Order: sequence, then structure tokens, then C-alpha cells
Amino acid sequence: MEGKSTLENWMDEEAAMRQRVAPAGVADREQLRGNAGLDFLQKIGDGELPPPPIAELMGFVPIEVEHGRIIFQGTPGPQHYNPSGAVHGGYAATLLDSAVGCAVHSTLPAGMGFTTLELKVNYVRAMTDKTGPVRAEGKVITAGKQVAVAEGRITDANGKLYAHATTTCLIFPI
Repeated sequence: MEGKSTLENWMDEEAAMRQRVAPAGVADREQLRGNAGLDFLQKIGDGELPPPPIAELMGFVPIEVEHGRIIFQGTPGPQHYNPSGAVHGGYAATLLDSAVGCAVHSTLPAGMGFTTLELKVNYVRAMTDKTGPVRAEGKVITAGKQVAVAEGRITDANGKLYAHATTTCLIFPI
């Protein structure tokens, strides 16, 4: 994509993903149990499985997924505002929880699941409806048999940091 700005590339990638993904829904337990985490997440990105309803509610989509890493993109808007006229911190927390949790999920074999035990979010600057699209990148730091730790960052197309997080997740058989 020569000659295009980062913002233009991001918008093109998001539009392409929105064309591919299925309508939001909840995959059944057997689909979750029967797929390795990376395969499950790739099937969501390929439109074979539905993205979760929270992604539709918050307006974000997966952009990239690989073992131990995922990127979600969304654009904060007035619908995400708190009473003080900025995007509610819950928007960043939800985006980061999704990114770090799915990064952990991408490392799991079939039959295993996870849940968030702890999420620590640091807010660096406020987002508004003028911020434009942001990306939450989650990366696994370590994943054992029972516990995984991951980190995440929310940045805009100029590389400006808005929030970062760490999580601890419990891993268990489904």
C-alpha cells in the first residue's frame, strides 16, 4: 500500500475486515472446545465463526491474529462518552481486556479456555470523537499450564499511546 498514510491503511484494513466478519453472535461450546485458540480466532476473522456481541457493541474488529499476539481496531465516538465529555475509561479497558485476553487465547490448545483474573490499566491520555481509529495490541508475556500473563497498548495511527495494560489469566479445561 505504497503512498498511503498509516491512517488510510488502517481504514482500508478495517473496512476489509468488516466485509469478512460474520454477524455478531456467540460460538457454541463445542466450537470453542474443538478448536485451538489460534484457529478459533482465525475463524472469527475469516467469517466462519461469529465475533462476540461485545465487539459489535463497542465497535471494534480484529485486524491481525497470530500465536501470542492480536490487534483490534475501533474508533471511539460520542456514544462512548462519560459525563465529563471524553471517552469513558471503560472503552479502553474493554478494548485492552479483549486484546490481552485473546492474545492468551491464541496460545491455548483445543479443549482449553481462560478467564481474566486481574486487569491493570494505565490511562495515559483521554480519547474523544476526534481521536480517530485506535488499535489495541495484545501480546503474551508468558503462558504456562494454569496461568498466563499478557500486556497491551492502545495507540492511534500516529503512534500516540492512550492506555496500556497487563493481565493475569487463569487457564482451565473447557
